[in-house]
Amino acid sequence: MKFIFNLKKFIPLLFLSALVLSCNNDDDNTPDPDPTIVELAQANPDLSTLVDALLLANEDLVGLLSGGQFTVLAPTNAAFDAFLQDNGFANLEAVPVDLLTNVLKNHVLNGQVGSGVLLNAGAGYTNTNATNADGDILSLYYNTSSGVQFNGGATVTTPDVGASNGVVHVVDAVIGLPTVVTFVTADPNFSTLTAALTRQDLTFDYVTTLSIPNGTSPAPFTVFAPDNTAFGDLLTELQVATLDDIPEPTLKATLDMHAVAMANVRASDLQQGQTVGTLGGDITISLDAGPQVIDANDRVSNITATDIQALNGVIHEVDKVILPPL
Repeated sequence: MKFIFNLKKFIPLLFLSALVLSCNNDDDNTPDPDPTIVELAQANPDLSTLVDALLLANEDLVGLLSGGQFTVLAPTNAAFDAFLQDNGFANLEAVPVDLLTNVLKNHVLNGQVGSGVLLNAGAGYTNTNATNADGDILSLYYNTSSGVQFNGGATVTTPDVGASNGVVHVVDAVIGLPTVVTFVTADPNFSTLTAALTRQDLTFDYVTTLSIPNGTSPAPFTVFAPDNTAFGDLLTELQVATLDDIPEPTLKATLDMHAVAMANVRASDLQQGQTVGTLGGDITISLDAGPQVIDANDRVSNITATDIQALNGVIHEVDKVILPPL
C-alpha cells in the first residue's frame, strides 16, 4: 500500500555548489583541466592515508571517484590514525576490507554539496553511499550550529575544495558507520530522549543494547523516537515537572514501547492496521492520516520523519510519546 508522508527533516541536497580551482598554462594560456577528487587527494600529503585506504577497498573507489559527481568528506591522516587506535587496528591493512570499504563509502555523497548549502539548511539528514546488511543506504546527520559537523563527531576543517567531478570537504575525524544511538545522541531534537535513555537509575542499559551491531541478537532495531516537544507534552500529561520526576518503572516501561527488536522496519514496510511488537507491548500502525502509531491507550503519535537509517536499525521520529497500557 502506498502512502504520502512529509519527510520534514530530510533536506534534499541536490543543489550544485563548488569552488572551481584552475590554473593557466604559461605557454599557451589554455586552462589546465581541473583535478579529479582522487587527484586532489593524491596531491595533498595530509590525505595520503585516505588514498591508501581507497586502494585497499574491495570496490574500485578510485575509479568511482575519478568520474561522476560526488561530495567527499575527506579525513586527514591524523583522523585515520585516531580511527585505527580507537578501534584496535594496528594499521589500515588490519581493517577487514569489507568494513574499510563501507566506512569509506560513508564519506561519499552523490552530487555536489557545497558548505553554503549545508549552512543554509542548518541541520538535517542526507544519504551516503554506505549500506547496511540489507542494502539500505545509510543516513548522515549534519549540523552547522558550530561549524559544519557530521554525525556529531567529524568537523569540516577545509571546505569547498573544487574538483572536476565534485567537491571535497576535509574533516578532522573518520565518520564511523552509525548506530541508532549515533543519531539519537547527535541530533539535538532528541536531547530529551537521550537524557531519558541515559538516566542513571534505569535498570536496563539502552545505550549498550541499541549499539549492538547487525548480526548479533537483538539487532537490528526499529526505533520510534519522540522529539523534545513530545517529551514536554508528556510531562504535562503526567502532571510532573521534570523527566526525573517520572518513576523508574514507568520510564522504563515507556521507553520499551519505542523499540522493536530483530527488525529494520522502513516506511515502505508499514501497512494499514499493522500490529508491531515493541519491547514493551504491541502498537498499531495507521495510514489513514499519514503514518501514525496508536498505542494501547488509543493515543495517536504522528510519524513526522522516517527512514533515518543506521547500520543496526532505523529511526522514525514521532511527535507524541508512546505509553504502555495505563
